[in-house]
Amino acid sequence: MLMTMKLRGPALTRISHRDGRFLTVLYGRAGEQERIERLLAAAGTGRSGVLVVRGQAGIGKSALLDHAAARARDMRVLRGVGIESEAELPFAALHLLLRGGLDRVHALPAAQAAALRGALGLDDTAPVNRFLVGLATLSLLSELAGDGALLCLVDDAQWFDRASLDALVFAARRLDTEGVVMIFAARPEFHATGLPELPLGGLDGEAAAALLPPGLPPQVRERLIEESGGNPLALIELPAALTAEQRAGRLSPVGAMPVADRVREAFQAQMAALGEEARTALLIAAADGSGELGTVVGAGASLDGLESAERSRLVEITGTTVGFRHPLIRAAAYQSAPVTRRLAAHRALAGALAGSASGGAADRRAWHLAAAALGPDEAVARELEEAAERARTRGGGAAVAAAYERAAELTADPVRRSARLAAAALAASDAGLMSRAAALADRAAPDVDDPGVITALIQVRTHREFESGTPLAAGRIIMDGVPRVAARSREQATWLLVEAVRCAWFAGDARSAQEAAASLRALPAVGSSLVDGAFGLTRLLGGDTGGGIELMDRAVDGHAAEGLGVPGLTFIASLCLPLDRPGRHEEIAGRIVADCQRSGMIGWLPMALHDQGLAQGWLGRYGEARATLNAGLRLAADLGHEHRLTHLTCSLAWVLAHQGETEDCRALATRGVARAERQGLALAAVVGRWALGLLDLGLGDPEAALRRLEEIPPSPVAAPAADQAEAAVRAGRPERAREPLARYLTWARHVRRPSSDAIALRCRALVEDDEAHFAAAVRLHERDDRPYERARTQLAYGEWLRRARRRADARARLREALETFDRLGAEPWAERARTELRATGDVPAAPRRAGDPLSVLTPQERHIVRLAAEGASNRDIAARLFLSPRTVGYHLYKAFPKLGIASRGQLAGLTRSADGPGADGDTGR
Repeated sequence: MLMTMKLRGPALTRISHRDGRFLTVLYGRAGEQERIERLLAAAGTGRSGVLVVRGQAGIGKSALLDHAAARARDMRVLRGVGIESEAELPFAALHLLLRGGLDRVHALPAAQAAALRGALGLDDTAPVNRFLVGLATLSLLSELAGDGALLCLVDDAQWFDRASLDALVFAARRLDTEGVVMIFAARPEFHATGLPELPLGGLDGEAAAALLPPGLPPQVRERLIEESGGNPLALIELPAALTAEQRAGRLSPVGAMPVADRVREAFQAQMAALGEEARTALLIAAADGSGELGTVVGAGASLDGLESAERSRLVEITGTTVGFRHPLIRAAAYQSAPVTRRLAAHRALAGALAGSASGGAADRRAWHLAAAALGPDEAVARELEEAAERARTRGGGAAVAAAYERAAELTADPVRRSARLAAAALAASDAGLMSRAAALADRAAPDVDDPGVITALIQVRTHREFESGTPLAAGRIIMDGVPRVAARSREQATWLLVEAVRCAWFAGDARSAQEAAASLRALPAVGSSLVDGAFGLTRLLGGDTGGGIELMDRAVDGHAAEGLGVPGLTFIASLCLPLDRPGRHEEIAGRIVADCQRSGMIGWLPMALHDQGLAQGWLGRYGEARATLNAGLRLAADLGHEHRLTHLTCSLAWVLAHQGETEDCRALATRGVARAERQGLALAAVVGRWALGLLDLGLGDPEAALRRLEEIPPSPVAAPAADQAEAAVRAGRPERAREPLARYLTWARHVRRPSSDAIALRCRALVEDDEAHFAAAVRLHERDDRPYERARTQLAYGEWLRRARRRADARARLREALETFDRLGAEPWAERARTELRATGDVPAAPRRAGDPLSVLTPQERHIVRLAAEGASNRDIAARLFLSPRTVGYHLYKAFPKLGIASRGQLAGLTRSADGPGADGDTGR
């Protein structure tokens, strides 16, 4: 037998069994409940799952979380609620969510434990790596799941501070086999790209009618259902606020206001019936937002008043925590109070927090003082500045911007105000919040004289234009603003002009580069590798290949002693591509990625990931390159960095061209080139067109490849010219090979790298039909780090030898080419080598992967197995791959039976047999 009890809450009925166990049933939400229950059931088998429940206030999101908690019978449950007043305090929400499990932080790897403690203010750890905090969050959730399962409920996610949300979304995207379920509930404006969503709309008529109390006239019931839009909270709360006349149907029962406003007014009417003590307690708790009972009482809330509010079911007090039953109750409690009482509540809370040792108390005190300020207040502004710098050490870029922005609003002095706005704008830009950064920069005084402030504002506007407009327009912002800076600081002007040259490089515009370089020469000299690099790029764009490469080489080799930050290193990294130095490119880009992750400069990270992924692809590590570029694409999409999306799309297409991923390569390259042309991104368009030509060349269609490659205008990046020359020869049009060959030879002669010299010799051998050039190219390849190009030369040489009827010699070259192509996953080129071997009378082996003992593994399993074979523990592997240790263990558990082994000790022999020189190309090792 069942006993049914109706509770006040959105569309909620709780059914109690005699054994004390509760089941939760929601009117009109059967499909949504079923979806959640499937996630919970999967968690019981070790599979993780994520869901974002989105909908307007009162639509029943929290009720669905309650349902999930009630159904999670054998699961540990963590629950956190976003608090609007703490949305600018970095990691405040994460602390509240995880506080019940912080006793397990010691079980995490040391670096992760230190990062999480530092982020949550549990010790005096140095500035944290935000990505490491995300990984620590993932590892802690896995640890808390233990051998069972864990349910993590995040309510009002739209009010979580940015740093907490970044960590949780980072963890959510990487959940796999931990047995963890994460459910986010949020308003419609909340977005978490890449996470599955469950949109909640209003209830249907039947379910809505079931929530209304009996005895209402039919016309009143119909009007309530219509005006509520099926919002469950409105359906429950509005009838209680009706007057006797409205209940009788003699007056219109509702006004023409949004549902949330109508519900809030219903709550306000309920509060008006309470005593003064209860209303005061509600106001202080609403103004506080932290839920700390001690702080609320310390600010003047009486326990009797809180008890009265709890009896009215407006708040819930659990232990030392006070929480509102619904966010709209908090809003109603705060907004119904006169402004004088709201200001007094903030002052009282600031006083209660003075001297508090609790984490984040100083930051909360600063924000309460700011909320109580009636006008400019330099003392409060300084406290907010200090809060901003504390947020910076904890990786909270958005929080830094918010604190500096509020400090500026409280600043009377216009110079100091502009300086604080510039600091806010720069922090927002570094955090990837480009629109907000530009709006902050626009609020600064236009006639400010401080060169540092002027430079910061120019940088913010340039960064935004570079990522969402055109690089030429970004460079023009610098050129228009640099005279004001140059009159006050030659160094600041120098760095801006270097950036202007970089903008011209991405646009492929020699004239703009020369204009910036002329202004740079007019300044007193500042000895820097950045200046050498800028002059080098300008010469290269202007056709002085030798002079440009000499200066750029000097910059790349000499930058290490200067201690450059992320922007300077990014410029140095961009020089490596036209210098044919992929190893150095990857080294510098890897450092930038680490610096961005450590400092929270998320706005620069997509660019760094692009550089790193492109370098990995240049080195033949295609699996690793694809993973890196895809990570960059996800982040650039999250940040709205349109230009970086274009560069990443074209570069990913170029990597896929090597592997013969025909459909994806063509789709990405076509889309990327079209975007690049609209945005004036000449360099991205070169890479995208090169991808299409290279794909056709690998697939054995030299005519199509030649057409594609001839669409690329002559460029300082001469690498595609080598493929163009080869395509012309293979298409039977050797006369069309002469110009691109000459261009490539000129570039290679000045670059002086073994790989470019070898490729130049290979092209000459094809054009001139000269074996000596092939032999010399093979010897040079022995000194380079480009296995793909080495295999291309071996293939071309083998083809030449076969046509010369030297079959034995041809087989040796073709076998080497085939082995390398198979190992790298360059399938169209491997198939060409295999075809040539058959033509020599040889019977080529099946694809290397088919005979590779690791070929039975997924790419993820293969990567983990390689690391485990090197002696890395599950925790070490998890830290390197941004996974949880439990997921690593699961992949090894799945891999061992596939490999026919029973222990880790047997892995080393298997990986040795699967490997050869440079054999990590398709694994991302």
